[in-house]
Amino acid sequence: MAVLRASVRNLWAHKGRMALSGMAVLLSVAFVCGTLVFTATMTTTFDKLFARTASDVMVGPAERSRGGSFDLPSAVGKPDTVPAALAGEVAAVPGVERVTGSVSSPLVVVVDAANENIGPTTGAPTLAGAWSAVEPRSMEVREGAPPSGPGEIMVDADTAGRKNLAVGDRLRLLTAFGDFPVRISGIAAYTVTNPGATRLYLDGPAAREFLLGGEEAFTELYVDGDGSLTDEALRDAVAAAIGGGGEYQLRTAQEYADDSRDAIGEVMSVVRYVLLGFAGIALLVGVFLIVNTFSMLVAQRTREIGLLRAIGSGRGQINRSVLIEALLLGLIGSVLGFGAGIGLAVGLMVALRAFGMNLSTDDLTIGWSVPVTGVVLGTAVTLLAAYVPARRAGRITPMAALRDAGTPGDVRAGRVRAALGAGCAVAGLGLLAGTAAVESAADGALFLAAGIVLSLLGLILAAPALVGLVVRVLGVLLLRVFGPVGRLAERNALRNPRRTGATAAALMIGLALVSGLSVVGSSMVASATDEIDASVGADFMLSPSNFGPVLPDVSAAVEEVRADGDAVASVTEYRVLSATATTPDGTVVDRQLAAAQPSMLEDLRVSTVAGDLAQVYEKPGGGLALDEDEAAALGLGVGDEVRVDFAGDSGPAVLTVRAITEKSALEGGVWTVSLDTARAHLGPEALPLPSLLFVTAREGRAEEARVALEAALEPYPQMELRDQYELKEQIREQIGQLLNMVYGLLALAIVVAVLGVVNTLALAVVERTREIGLLRAIGLSRRQLRRMIRLESVVIALFGALLGVGLGLAWGAASHRLMALEGMRVLEIPWPVITVVFAGAALVGLVAAVAPAFRAGQMNILTAIGTE
Repeated sequence: MAVLRASVRNLWAHKGRMALSGMAVLLSVAFVCGTLVFTATMTTTFDKLFARTASDVMVGPAERSRGGSFDLPSAVGKPDTVPAALAGEVAAVPGVERVTGSVSSPLVVVVDAANENIGPTTGAPTLAGAWSAVEPRSMEVREGAPPSGPGEIMVDADTAGRKNLAVGDRLRLLTAFGDFPVRISGIAAYTVTNPGATRLYLDGPAAREFLLGGEEAFTELYVDGDGSLTDEALRDAVAAAIGGGGEYQLRTAQEYADDSRDAIGEVMSVVRYVLLGFAGIALLVGVFLIVNTFSMLVAQRTREIGLLRAIGSGRGQINRSVLIEALLLGLIGSVLGFGAGIGLAVGLMVALRAFGMNLSTDDLTIGWSVPVTGVVLGTAVTLLAAYVPARRAGRITPMAALRDAGTPGDVRAGRVRAALGAGCAVAGLGLLAGTAAVESAADGALFLAAGIVLSLLGLILAAPALVGLVVRVLGVLLLRVFGPVGRLAERNALRNPRRTGATAAALMIGLALVSGLSVVGSSMVASATDEIDASVGADFMLSPSNFGPVLPDVSAAVEEVRADGDAVASVTEYRVLSATATTPDGTVVDRQLAAAQPSMLEDLRVSTVAGDLAQVYEKPGGGLALDEDEAAALGLGVGDEVRVDFAGDSGPAVLTVRAITEKSALEGGVWTVSLDTARAHLGPEALPLPSLLFVTAREGRAEEARVALEAALEPYPQMELRDQYELKEQIREQIGQLLNMVYGLLALAIVVAVLGVVNTLALAVVERTREIGLLRAIGLSRRQLRRMIRLESVVIALFGALLGVGLGLAWGAASHRLMALEGMRVLEIPWPVITVVFAGAALVGLVAAVAPAFRAGQMNILTAIGTE
């Protein structure tokens, strides 16, 4: 009990010094708890949506009835359906009270009177469907009325508010079956979560006409029972009546909700693990801050601990006293972090409203595991970080009461640590270099992962041993110009290598990740740019901005430009479909196939290593081409025959391998067939719509072709026309946005590292109070004192930057070796980013030193000299 009271008093006495360590725990735990609460709330809100909309039994077409993951409504132009007559058969089943047919499709574009696409720009779909008895379960009409004819449409309230739409406004509905003018008859609002999609409603006949091409069918049947059967029994009865599950998919309400949850869960799990990964990085950085804090506090209390030992305190009591302080710090920081995490989750929900997803705080889901995980994690990490300083405190002898505070570290332990760190670093760098010898990216991933971990661990352990060399070099380059003040700053940084190394290592981790990812991103952009220059022969690429296919009306408009003028030489439709291939040795693989016209040979030039790619497009009976890695993995060569199941009505095709191509970053892993071959084995209804169009202008008439294409595409605002330069800029922008997002998440780790620098300097000022007083007494001015502390901080930050950038460049270069195996062969070092990293590190050092330098400058000289 006495130990506990002493620990509480010590924690309270040093609360200012502990605050920044507690902040590191708070931020890290907040990120973990906020992520868990946010993803759990997302799951809960979607569960409510699925539960509200489902019926007792759901009947739809068999999953992927035409086969393949690419055979989606967004690819073939029309969703899979069940016959309308099936509703009557199901309604006759005993136990069925009501059957409601539904029509819905994501393959729509809606254009307002200003010729602007009103759909979301965040990747969420635009969904159009029939207003039926099912829809009021999740929607309520707020203005106007539901649609009652082919010229009317109802819009969801969020889209109406975002696009300033009102009842009576005119819209155009673009689908695979035409361009349909409609008028807004009503506005409906979600009664549950708005998933971020634009939701549109037509009446039943109009939905079948506009979305299904007039087919008498439904995309889903909602079956409600009369209560006499369980959902499972009702499902089995319906299955028996309509012929089982071979042609149709039957699910109970629970199964439907589970399937939908799993689909959402795949996306949410990626988000969860990414965010938790960055939280883990922040926690790792926080460990260094906590280790430094407790190490310095123990050193500063050496005489105090020695006196306690002299009056009878045992090693175990001293050890427990420090660990109890860490326990209390971890508990307080974790509890506060849990509260901050809830605020972070709410903030993320509010931020999502800008993207059209209105999550209600009424659905805020905080399971018991969230606070437990946060508190246990934060406390355990704090205790782990304080363990070594606690053991060091326990080894202090009673004789320490006669010595000054701040005894030197164990030289032998430092040498052992340096040797172990050097061994890990060499092993890690060796594994990173080993990526150059692997033949596949999958094999190299193990080398890369192990190399990153070992090299990071090695530099963390070896950092104190590197302080003497690196800081002296930085001193010569940067500090000597400041005269005696610069030399004092250099010696202060060298005074305790372990402390300087730990502080710099915290910053090193974040900067290594930033540098490594910058190399990867720059290399991806450079490789894609190089590939476009070498491979793309077309002058223009046309693709939809809503991630959908090129609608038939768009293809017809572009073809009309080619036929009516002399500026466009050729138009190539690039389609992606899926199939199952069986090799001569019986291996079965699912693959994506690219199908196009012979003009593709000029629009996208691909080098061959064997055979003739032209034969794939021109030889009667067609054939296929695949890249060299795929051919080697499957043991295929030119002349081999492969059975390909296109899942069409004509049965499987036997295609001959006509060419083996080089690995391409633009078409990696995609097999090639001619459009004639795909059309012959799929049929017109199952043939996917083009995913993009290549347009080649006649010599010297590219600008004329562009003007004609822009005029033809004016009614279709979802289409984006890009030349090769604009395509490169798009790739650069997309990768840049992704990297900026990652840098934003890494900022948490860097903030924690900055707190570490602040804390180290603040505690160092306290530790050197008497020394500072003596320096002031012999003539050092306040301005010189503050400069000395700022320079010390800058040197520590630049030391961390040097280690981090060096490590990051090694990680980036090794990652590029694996990227090269996937066709991205250009390695580019982003020197401007590296320069910014170094400048940012110096700025971090200056900012971190502001408060400690100010405090040092305000010290009273006589009071400081009298401090023990």
